[in-house]
Amino acid sequence: MKAGTNMKIAGKTVLVFVLLSITMVMTLAGSNIMSMTVGDSSVLTCLIKGQVSMLTWTITPKVGDPCTLVYRIDTNTTYRANCSDNINLTFRAGLAPALEIQQVEIAQEGIYLCDVASTDGNFRRMYNLTVLAPPRLSLYCDEQGSPVCEAAVGKPPAQLSWGPESSSTAEEEHHDNRTVTVLSKFTACSTNVSNVTTCMVFHPAGNWSQSIACCPSEKNSFFLHIGIITCVLIIITLLAAICYFKLHSDRLCHKTKPPEIAPIHSQQANKSGVEGKIKEASETKPQLHPPNL
Repeated sequence: MKAGTNMKIAGKTVLVFVLLSITMVMTLAGSNIMSMTVGDSSVLTCLIKGQVSMLTWTITPKVGDPCTLVYRIDTNTTYRANCSDNINLTFRAGLAPALEIQQVEIAQEGIYLCDVASTDGNFRRMYNLTVLAPPRLSLYCDEQGSPVCEAAVGKPPAQLSWGPESSSTAEEEHHDNRTVTVLSKFTACSTNVSNVTTCMVFHPAGNWSQSIACCPSEKNSFFLHIGIITCVLIIITLLAAICYFKLHSDRLCHKTKPPEIAPIHSQQANKSGVEGKIKEASETKPQLHPPNL
């Protein structure tokens, strides 16, 4: 019994889902799907038949409150509620009023409905507006010398590709304004390929590419090793020369050492001692007296 009830509930759920899908497809089929790039301007027109008495625009953005613009032909008055300053009615000679969007923003993405009341009846035209944000491309070398490609704040996310081909995986960072930054690192650096790497960006708003030389080529790698070896040899030679001159200077100092000189006061003391002894000997020498005659 319980299983049968569950089956009925599941069947009803599937039926509701199918009906909603059909309704959505039919709604989109009767609308004008259009896309604009951030900063662009455009004019949306209504379906006009017969003598128009009133024209109403209802804008339902994906994020935020709806906007309403009403124009009455008989009184030539306009009513607006919760609409951005860059969304206005435009009046052209011989044509019905239209909706002008100046420098569109991401926040203005959504459904735009125009309802017209005329002598021939009521008519509706719908626009499904998608706003594109082209990514900002930057290409640089990281600390390991690998190329890194970044497509910042794009909507929808950009697709990145490398030349030469690489199996790199892209990382995505989602922002509050529904834009996405895509980051990809080139992982196929090798001395067997060219050191010039190209990042290609594919996006509905356009395609771009940039090239950079990060990966060491075979020739550059050879010169790099030669340079390192040369620097090491120069350092060793300088150290050996310093040690040699230091040892040689120490030997010269030992060989040319002057003889020791007795202190002057010692020589004077010795001289005075000798003179004293001579004087003493002369005083103690017996004197010879001549014989008395």
